[in-house]
Amino acid sequence: MQDMKAKLSTLWIFATLNYIYCDVVTLFDKAGTFNYNQGFLIGAAILVEIPIAMVLLSRLLKYKASRWANIITGTLMTIIQAVTLFVATPTPYYAFFSIIEIASTIVIVWYAWKWNQSSPE
Repeated sequence: MQDMKAKLSTLWIFATLNYIYCDVVTLFDKAGTFNYNQGFLIGAAILVEIPIAMVLLSRLLKYKASRWANIITGTLMTIIQAVTLFVATPTPYYAFFSIIEIASTIVIVWYAWKWNQSSPE
């Protein structure tokens, strides 16, 4: 059985790929209809960097720090993604990706919450 660090890191990779692909599809969909200013773009960059960083941090942090980083970050990303569904009526592709992303981060939080120090790191 994979150790928990590898499992969490892999889940963050999966979530991140979904975040990025959804953003790419959204950019194609909104091309020319939305003004992406520098503030918006840096905000989007920071939001995408969070799960990207968790891929690495899930592997490098010690048990307690990794566990709490995954719980807090997974919860934060779940809330952010859920809120975006209510800002405007989501397109079908956005709702599809959001469901996958929310499910992924809920699983991350669940695994991290159930992770105890006696289980493999």
